[in-house]
Amino acid sequence: MTAMNDDARARGEDRVIHEVDGIEEFDNHLPNWWLATLFGAIAFACMYWFYFHVFDLGEQPARAYRREMAALAEKQGKDVAVTGEALVDMSKDAAVVADGAAVFTSTCVACHAANGGGNVGPNLTDEFWLHGGSPEQIYQSVRDGYPAKGMPAWGPQLGGRRVQAAAAYVLTLRNSNVPGGKPPQGEKFATK
Repeated sequence: MTAMNDDARARGEDRVIHEVDGIEEFDNHLPNWWLATLFGAIAFACMYWFYFHVFDLGEQPARAYRREMAALAEKQGKDVAVTGEALVDMSKDAAVVADGAAVFTSTCVACHAANGGGNVGPNLTDEFWLHGGSPEQIYQSVRDGYPAKGMPAWGPQLGGRRVQAAAAYVLTLRNSNVPGGKPPQGEKFATK
């Protein structure tokens, strides 16, 4: 049967490899387009592996995502310089104060009450402050918190812009002396 298959191959005919129960299996050649696709895919996979994993020339999608998110977080935190003057200016901007009020309502009301008069946390509407009443100190209190005293650090959760807006809103509450607020705590801070 081997000599017959060799003769059939020489003539370009299909040759029978074997037969079982009347079913014949032929030795057909794969089409050239299919072989080109197979070898092309293998070559591409090898180049991809060396380019991204062996020589580390290209940036993988997960690394690009982390880099872009870090750049976005850095940009959001550095849009406005955090100075006392900038925070006071922000406290005069109605849009920023509205954003700060929304942040205050969602994160601060449980401890400082809806009007800022204090609940578990201190009164934010009088002239007495536990950790300083300057705009920079208020911003720092919101951003870094005082975990030992129960004030969480909101900076990592809220981001720079929302912390600035919350501090600007608290500046609008300062010295408003809402009725029913907690008694004074801390040292008196005189505003200029």
